[in-house]
Amino acid sequence: MKIGFFDSGIGGITVLREAIRCMPNESYIYYADTEHVPYGTKNKNEVREYVFNAAEFLAQNGIKMLVVACNTATSLAIKDLRQKYHFPIVGMEPAVKPAVEISLNKDKRVLVLATPITLSEDKFKNLVLRVDSEHIVDYIAVPELVEFAEKFEFETKEVKDFLINKLKDYDMSRYGTVVLGCTHFVYYKDVFRNILPKNIDIIDGNAGTVRNIMNILCEKNIKNNSNVRGSIEFYLSGRIIEEPDLLKKYKCLAEGKLCNIR
Repeated sequence: MKIGFFDSGIGGITVLREAIRCMPNESYIYYADTEHVPYGTKNKNEVREYVFNAAEFLAQNGIKMLVVACNTATSLAIKDLRQKYHFPIVGMEPAVKPAVEISLNKDKRVLVLATPITLSEDKFKNLVLRVDSEHIVDYIAVPELVEFAEKFEFETKEVKDFLINKLKDYDMSRYGTVVLGCTHFVYYKDVFRNILPKNIDIIDGNAGTVRNIMNILCEKNIKNNSNVRGSIEFYLSGRIIEEPDLLKKYKCLAEGKLCNIR
């Protein structure tokens, strides 16, 4: 049985990539809801409907686990998804807790970048309340990065100029950690490294999510112990990707080869 990954678009492939690196013998189905991307600026009820449609599609394909590789979808629907389906469901959470720990050691602040929905939901607000006793967490919505990513635009001058302008009102010397709170944003880690002070740590929740996936697979005794490398299928809103050029792009993303996209 396969592990199902779901995101509004290509962002969740950054999590899938880490999963493949750690568990190459597992097989995967990746569902990108490109008909409705981006989620982070849409009506919440609409997004919930898209999430449940995607989950049902993957459930019908006989998955053994669902990974909601989208912070926005997790914040809106993870609780209800777990009530509906019997298989394990793993969601995303901005890496605020480790960021706070890192920045407190530096006597600095934390800046969280995410989508508008993620930042407005109680799930995120409660997380900050729980771990930010010193009130050092700031946050900013950057939905435009999702749009850049969905155009396969990763390390262009336009992206760099956009981010410089977006952060120009923030005194980055006050920050010790930047949290990439959307899986799409992980594609821009190198761009952030180039424009931010060298002492700032840039973190995301992907590695922690994959560790959680691995632990659950072991606990539930559903880990694939074969030595044969697993397969990957890519779907766009329920339609399998068959176009060679597009399939090549998705495979390159899953292999971490951004330079081969264009």
